[in-house]
Amino acid sequence: MITGPGLLFVVSGPSGAGKDTLVEALRAHLPRLRYSVSATTRAPRPGECEGEHYFFLTREAFEARRAHDGFLEWREYNGQLYGTPRDYVERTLAEGYDLIVKPEVHGALAIKSAYPDAVLIFLVPDRFSHLRERLLARRTETNEEIARRLEIAREEMRFIRNFDYLVINEQGNSETAMRDLGAILHAERFRIHRFGDESLGTIVRT
Repeated sequence: MITGPGLLFVVSGPSGAGKDTLVEALRAHLPRLRYSVSATTRAPRPGECEGEHYFFLTREAFEARRAHDGFLEWREYNGQLYGTPRDYVERTLAEGYDLIVKPEVHGALAIKSAYPDAVLIFLVPDRFSHLRERLLARRTETNEEIARRLEIAREEMRFIRNFDYLVINEQGNSETAMRDLGAILHAERFRIHRFGDESLGTIVRT
């Protein structure tokens, strides 16, 4: 009954808030939800695969693609470049699939500028101190890098009111955060303006 292009969901928030874990869990429950893989110049972390977690590019390759307007948004974050490939987003939405992307905060706001109908969701832990605990638990960054990420996180918190929804990822209770995130996606799908006149007319006539 719902026709037209798919919906674009943007999940963002500070590093360590749990975006990767929650989005992956949600995708397991919603097989028709597509995921937009971002490109980055940083090195892969243990267990990360090319084309599944990120497209890992050299800085030269990234800058060449950026010069040809190949990213919907891009940003230098903590010394590395990140971007959302434009062609995949536009093609997936045109095919009618919902798409979820998880850029950093400024990237999320850039996507909103390009796609005003994008639904922006800000993910935070129940306590700021939990960010540091989660970053330490990853064991992928130095203390200096973690300190820089926490500094960036404090800056990002100032943009919460630019988002449409807030999801709190409570320590030890990620299942609730995943359900809350899923509820947002589900509710947005059933907003009245997403139904065409023909679909609504069918309901009225029956």
